[in-house]
Amino acid sequence: MSSRIAYLTGEYPRATDTFIQREVAALRARGLTVETCSMRRTGAEHHTGPEQRAEAAGTFHVLEASVSPRRLIAAHLAAWRKPGAWLRALRLAWRTSPGGIKPTLYQLIYLAEAAVLAQHLRARGLTHLHNHIAKSSCTVAMLASEMSGIPYSFTLHGPDIFYEPHRWRLDEKIARARFVACISHFARSQAMAFSAPEHWAKLHIVHCGVDPARYDGPAPEAASHLLFVGRLAAVKGVPVLLEAMQDLIADHPDLRLTLVGDGPERAALEARAQGLGGHVKFGGYKSQDEVAALLREATALVLPSFAEGLPVVLMEALAARVPVVTTRIAGVAELVEDGESGLLVPPGDLVALRAALARMLGDPGMRARMGAAGRAKVVDEFASDSEAAWLATLFEGYAHGTPPQTLRPESGK
Repeated sequence: MSSRIAYLTGEYPRATDTFIQREVAALRARGLTVETCSMRRTGAEHHTGPEQRAEAAGTFHVLEASVSPRRLIAAHLAAWRKPGAWLRALRLAWRTSPGGIKPTLYQLIYLAEAAVLAQHLRARGLTHLHNHIAKSSCTVAMLASEMSGIPYSFTLHGPDIFYEPHRWRLDEKIARARFVACISHFARSQAMAFSAPEHWAKLHIVHCGVDPARYDGPAPEAASHLLFVGRLAAVKGVPVLLEAMQDLIADHPDLRLTLVGDGPERAALEARAQGLGGHVKFGGYKSQDEVAALLREATALVLPSFAEGLPVVLMEALAARVPVVTTRIAGVAELVEDGESGLLVPPGDLVALRAALARMLGDPGMRARMGAAGRAKVVDEFASDSEAAWLATLFEGYAHGTPPQTLRPESGK
């Protein structure tokens, strides 16, 4: 009998996390029952197309349910039918607090939310809980699992969780999870660093994937259009990119940069870009189809981040035969091979970024070669269908006591 899986994350669906939506769709296409749960309801700005609106309408929102006193009390009364499990969850919440009054209060709030989630899982007949992003929503998942007896797993992304692994008790979450899907070898190595060796065998690698067919088409012919897709925050390296643009425009007077996304520093970045005139456009959030259309017009995608996990937008660009210029951090080199499918530069290095962009803009032959190599890499190792098949194998294998013994599928790399 196949597992009935609940998917949980902090906000779903969200414009910046479309890979989760693709993963859910691919699992459903394989015949698995997947129901989505979100801690918070996302704003309308994240519903950039009919797919997002449909997912939002069918998602259970934990916080909204928890603010109803009647529902909250009913959930905890239901949990008290097994008082031992409820008390174990309480002890776990207390024991995994990072200390201090406010963090401990938050742990009790997570416990309250966990009871509501647990009741929802039982009412829907769901048999497994999978969480994306190993921070507060994963804490709720861990407590709900302890309270309900329903096993959980989670996908480990990074990089921010690796800055404070002890605060978020990554060790405890790994120890109690049925398995952990790490998005890269780098993410897995960090999980190993913060967990006991006896748990390393259940740390598998499941790439965030894309649908290569969505981005298929001839290689872009544009010679002077750079594209950035991501959150508008300094950590994404946008200030460095804007400074590089200032120097590049002298040699490439037709050069354009489109920045897709939004974020806390958009106003400051727009002010910073005023001196670049019409060379820079801020496009806001875009749907998956709109991003695919922009990629068909792009010379290269540039993502000069200071910190990342393994950016899905790089997969999207390569799937569209668009070469990338990005930074040599975390798991990026597992996707982008320097000189083959893109150019890697040190993070924060203006001179290196400017030189790499100039090289990319000036060599159409290199761009075509890199685009072809990049698409082949994505089709082979980062396609959402094949990654969903591997994740489904993990769900079913662990449910039936026959977990895979490999990091990746037998045919994987």
